[in-house]
Amino acid sequence: MKEKLAAGKQPASNGPVSGTPVGIWIRVSTEDQANGESPEYHLARAREYAKFNGWTVKEVYDLAGVSGKSVMDHRETKRMLDDVKRGHIAGLIFSKLARLARNTRELLEFADFFRTHGADMISLQEKIDTSTPAGRLFYTMIAALAQWERDETADRVKASVAIRAKLGKPLGGPAPFGYQWKEKKLVPHPQEAPVRKLMYDLFLEHRRKKTVVRLLNQAGHRTRKGARFTAKTVGRLLQDPTAKGIHRANYTTRDGQSGGWTTKPEEAWVLTEVEPLVPAEVWEQCNRLLGPPLRDGRPRAKKAVQLFAGLAYCQCGEKMYVPSNSPKYVCRKCRNKIPIADIEGIFHDELQAYFVSPELVAKHLQDSDRALADKEELLRAQRQEMEKLQREIDRVYRLYQDGHLKGEEFGRFFRPLEDRRQQIEESLPKLEAEIDAGKVKTLSAGEIAAEARNLANLWTKMAPDEKRSIVEAITDKIVVGKGEIDLSLCYLPASEELAKGWRKGWDSNPR
Repeated sequence: MKEKLAAGKQPASNGPVSGTPVGIWIRVSTEDQANGESPEYHLARAREYAKFNGWTVKEVYDLAGVSGKSVMDHRETKRMLDDVKRGHIAGLIFSKLARLARNTRELLEFADFFRTHGADMISLQEKIDTSTPAGRLFYTMIAALAQWERDETADRVKASVAIRAKLGKPLGGPAPFGYQWKEKKLVPHPQEAPVRKLMYDLFLEHRRKKTVVRLLNQAGHRTRKGARFTAKTVGRLLQDPTAKGIHRANYTTRDGQSGGWTTKPEEAWVLTEVEPLVPAEVWEQCNRLLGPPLRDGRPRAKKAVQLFAGLAYCQCGEKMYVPSNSPKYVCRKCRNKIPIADIEGIFHDELQAYFVSPELVAKHLQDSDRALADKEELLRAQRQEMEKLQREIDRVYRLYQDGHLKGEEFGRFFRPLEDRRQQIEESLPKLEAEIDAGKVKTLSAGEIAAEARNLANLWTKMAPDEKRSIVEAITDKIVVGKGEIDLSLCYLPASEELAKGWRKGWDSNPR
């Protein structure tokens, strides 16, 4: 069960999807440790929560023993914020808000920073997961509280950026690929610079970004983050004038409304000469070849939006895609096929039945609540068993210490108890993570029933990209077999939220 949309670098993210990189924040108070909640326990619980949601834990930020009075200047905090800013992690899991920061001002700063960079905050105790509708309400409240501080600092920050740029001082952030900051100056990176030069040579030879991407990846070259190169990345690097010896600073600004980046007027740019990687004429020639997105003098056709790309699976386990100029989803491994019209028709029929049946939605929620109650009961039982086991272990040990048990007798009694204790100790974080995830989704699902019918009524009027967003949000998996389809729908987020981005356009421009 999930309710995620693709995460991106923008405010109010729609949440991390399967495989999304996240970090774990560990700061355990002495009081927590006295109650048996060690840093290792909190780490295990957070890892299990990430595993339950299909996220990938990339980093652990360990502040064990650090006072919560002020953490913003701690090196682990700075590392975490930098990872969020550069997209290394898209979410941060922590045990509770008080463990993130006790200082209210710093908590507001954290929330504002995460919101600005489109990352999510997940507090397990407060059941706040900003990838959900209910959790995003938290962002809204925090944003309102922090508004006065943003207004007060905005002008100072803008002025500071312009002045630092004109003085030739670094403005923060990573150096362009192929360069590195050394003594506050941009200089060629010994490993990356040859790769960036190679991009220009390959593009001049083959004149296609995708060919350059293929050749770079086949040769084993990777981005600074260790990822494979993409056409978008190669295009951006080919167009960056730093490679020809002109580094631009203070030339973009963040749009306060959309959260995206816009280019400033050229008179505000600060240009700095750096050591070039390629001759200026090579850079100019490549950028002339890149040109506008035209082919044979005509605009390139817009790629069709396939509703189920990445969600449709063949019964053999492979994903199914729609090849160019094909009317069917195809499994590349076993060549299983299904017409686009058929799979979309079946999905729409199931969708209508799901939407127009409040009883079905209510049953879905009741089943989830029942499963959650069962897990909570199991958790209580395991904790009670854990306490009983610990008392029995202590009793056996005292008997051994007092000489009432010999070594062999002690081992015979002690080992089964200790094995069971360790078994429960390992299962508790996983069970708690499943309960955490269930409670988060139950909170977000409270608004489903009232909104589901509205979304169903508007479904046929939506544009393909709008339908795709909703498909991503409510579809877990579609398995295509021989003559049958297994369709798994997830919890439905509120239609009001899903539709808010396009309803205004629909009202003013009815299709």
